[in-house]
Amino acid sequence: MQTQLKKAGESMDRRLEHMRTEFSEIRAGRANPAVLDKVKVDYYGAPTPVNQLAAVSVTEARTLTIQPWDASVLRQIEKAIQTSDIGINPQNDGKIIRLIFPPLTEDRRKEIVKDVQKIAEETKIQIRNVRRELIDKLKAMKKDGELTEDDLKQGEKKAQDLTDKYVKEVESVSAVKQKEILEM
Repeated sequence: MQTQLKKAGESMDRRLEHMRTEFSEIRAGRANPAVLDKVKVDYYGAPTPVNQLAAVSVTEARTLTIQPWDASVLRQIEKAIQTSDIGINPQNDGKIIRLIFPPLTEDRRKEIVKDVQKIAEETKIQIRNVRRELIDKLKAMKKDGELTEDDLKQGEKKAQDLTDKYVKEVESVSAVKQKEILEM
């Protein structure tokens, strides 16, 4: 039973980390190097992440600076950013690329908050699905004679406690992200 609870906890933790990753990729009007995580540059025929080709830094609250280690890659990085879906036009001065994040309108902020809420709700559903699968496994173990009725009840309670803990964490992380978006 403990093994099943541990596996379920790890699975719930992965769901939470995935949500955090998705939140970090949401462009909230503030410069965040994570928006470039999905941008791949064709570097000698291999798709390479921007952060492996250049120093990416936040110089001001809404400005991201990309300084390639090899100056010949500057045009490819610029092209990769333009063709990506981050929605920001890079400014190339021949040595570095600047991404200036425009301030968000109130309507756009509300849209982003709705997206954050949707992602959080999907994560909660995934966590509850892990709980359901865990309880099904525990019931199968009881049916096979590996658990007693009391062990099953105790396991179900622990599964619910674990689920409640992760759902509360999802709500907390979501609330922080929503506050961050609405404050700007």
